[in-house]
Amino acid sequence: MLTLAIQKSGRLNEKTVQLLRECGIAFENGGSAKLKSKARNFPMQILYLRDDDIPECVADGIADAGIVGENVYLEKRRPLRIIERLGFARCRLSIAFPKDREYCGTDDLQGLNIATSYPNILRDFLKKNRIDATIHEISGSAEIAPGIGLADAIFDIVSTGSTLLSNGLREVETILRSEAVLVAGKKLSSTNQQLLDKLVFRMCAVQLAGNRKYILLNAPNEQIEAICRLLPGMKSPTIMPLSTEGWSSIHSVIAEDEFWEKIEALKAAGAQGILVIPIEKMIL
Repeated sequence: MLTLAIQKSGRLNEKTVQLLRECGIAFENGGSAKLKSKARNFPMQILYLRDDDIPECVADGIADAGIVGENVYLEKRRPLRIIERLGFARCRLSIAFPKDREYCGTDDLQGLNIATSYPNILRDFLKKNRIDATIHEISGSAEIAPGIGLADAIFDIVSTGSTLLSNGLREVETILRSEAVLVAGKKLSSTNQQLLDKLVFRMCAVQLAGNRKYILLNAPNEQIEAICRLLPGMKSPTIMPLSTEGWSSIHSVIAEDEFWEKIEALKAAGAQGILVIPIEKMIL
């Protein structure tokens, strides 16, 4: 049985649970007291842990794999491998200054005291850029540190930047862009590796479908070639004749962010009755 460690609560938990359920896996989500659940239709059990504990849990073999923020994976320095980038829980780790303090570049970090919960990532950045600064490790919210005289600047997670603004800070240097990742130990049993491969296969099918739409439209036969040039499918669009002579139905898959750029061109090429349908899973 595969053991997967996920965050116990919070935004990462919500997105992870959604992904697993879109993968067709049925299970009970963890509550305030629930630490483990077993999938009903897939040979897997789920452990609900603090985000910071997931890399160690996987590295120690308590779990075979885990879903964790890349920032936590990099900070903890455990001997793990990234199996798949999951595309959600995106954030960045940045240095922030008091809004009234000038910042012209990394030279302005020299000699500063920087508060952070991510000392390893920050230390690597300072070393790479030959910056002599003091790292003040802090747990919890670092945003308060400059305001109480604990540090000159902070290095912390930024999502929208609203928390920085409310504490009189501004983002000045982005060091890392992070997202949720699926990690695993260096060695798994052959059985659990096969189960992990099956899980990754499902995740990839869900991810691939996420930003794509199935498009159907009707077109006069003389315009099929022009419309197909606008609508490349996974291999090529599907074309089926309609009962109305001289007309065909064209089916394809298109990235959602491309559709609105091409809609006018499709209409100008003679497309009619355009339908756009969500795709639940997509397997190449």
